[in-house]
Amino acid sequence: MALYNPKSLKAEEFINDAEILATLEYAEQNKHNLELIDKILEKARPKKTDHGVSCAGLTHREASVLLACDIPEKVEEIYKIAEEIKLAFYGNRIVMFAPLYLSNYCINGCLYCPYHLKNKHIARKKLTQDEIRAEVIALQDMGHKRLAIELGEDPVNNPIEYVLESIKTIYSINHKNGAIRRVNVNIAATTVENYRKLKDAGIGTYILFQETYHKESYERLHPTGPKHNYAYHTEAMDRAMEGGIDDVGLGVLFGLELYKYEFAGLIMHAEHLEAVHGVGPHTISVPRIKHADDIDPDVFDNSIPDEMFEKIIACIRLAVPYTGMIISTRESEEVRGRALNKGISQISGASRTSVGGYTEEERPHDSEQFDVSDQRTLDEVVRWLMENGHIPSFCTACYREGRTGDRFMTLCKNGQILNCCHPNALITLKEYLVDYASDETKKIGLELIEKELNKIPNEKVKTTAKSYIDKIESGERDFRF
Repeated sequence: MALYNPKSLKAEEFINDAEILATLEYAEQNKHNLELIDKILEKARPKKTDHGVSCAGLTHREASVLLACDIPEKVEEIYKIAEEIKLAFYGNRIVMFAPLYLSNYCINGCLYCPYHLKNKHIARKKLTQDEIRAEVIALQDMGHKRLAIELGEDPVNNPIEYVLESIKTIYSINHKNGAIRRVNVNIAATTVENYRKLKDAGIGTYILFQETYHKESYERLHPTGPKHNYAYHTEAMDRAMEGGIDDVGLGVLFGLELYKYEFAGLIMHAEHLEAVHGVGPHTISVPRIKHADDIDPDVFDNSIPDEMFEKIIACIRLAVPYTGMIISTRESEEVRGRALNKGISQISGASRTSVGGYTEEERPHDSEQFDVSDQRTLDEVVRWLMENGHIPSFCTACYREGRTGDRFMTLCKNGQILNCCHPNALITLKEYLVDYASDETKKIGLELIEKELNKIPNEKVKTTAKSYIDKIESGERDFRF
């Protein structure tokens, strides 16, 4: 029987079933242990230091106790601390991005995904480079600067060469004042050699959702295709980091397996990356299973209500304080709004989950990977964020200045957000307002920028930021700290 070892490179040792089961039992036994709960909450709370802000984070056992705790006032305290942590490390910025689906050809048999091989009535599509160019121009014309490319696993239709060529195409397009400055990549687990190629192509974050950490369920849900190999999939982030990729993004598909098990596994994976590579996940995503062609989420009887979903988000924020947390348009406006106050720091806007969807006037449904709940335009999402006190950020400066991996985490931990990320967010917001926003959104945004500039503590940085923002009005672009 495999023994738990966070420093191991073997999936069944760093995501250890016996340790997860023991953790869940420990959490159940201690969910009303007020002395322990208060101790964990105190550990999680952000603390000011001489160099900025410090946050200890939580172990998978500590975080699982908080997730199990159902004492109302303690749950409220979890939410309060989650918001404090998010504000301490990310401020009131919310990073904006959009997914770009390149191909839905796939040879896997995943039971929860409409791209599965046996689905004969979904329209199979793969974008040509010219079609990618058209999609990217459509996204640039909305105002997007950051994309996450998605495609099914198919070595014949979607080889690594196609991915690399597509990334090159995306970065090459400058339409009017538009430019995609960061391409994140969500593709199937691959080799160290291929991860090196992705790194050389200039990708941002490599994203791979685990779907489920429960090995038996994983193998049942992936009955055919290369994705059936649990160990190869689960160990992908180690190969990616070995291949030189600094920033990796984790996520599970909540609703496939019991959420407490998934939660513990997710935190253990973050602990493993920290233990082995010295830096945890750059992002953690929290997708929930949704309706899609040939897929009925009711088949999966582990779906979670909104209240528990929001609690999971808050507990992840307490456990992994420095990570970027992502919520997509799978979720409704209402759920996304509440999640923003519980630790989320990145959201997608105006997403289309079909191949070639952005160039279509009407939202196509024949090749969607899942139903989109939040169908607002990017302008509507940007305005909504600002009306609720958030700064929509299109910033990609850290990636382009080489502040990735442990260098980004050092910046984050040193509390330099207000002198670096905060002005960068305002600069890119000003670009969006001048180039793409409706009159109403522009008015709200300009007032917000004026107010937020005064929060920059360093006078020199504040003066420079104001200067950059003024220059944007006269046509200059792409300033950054």
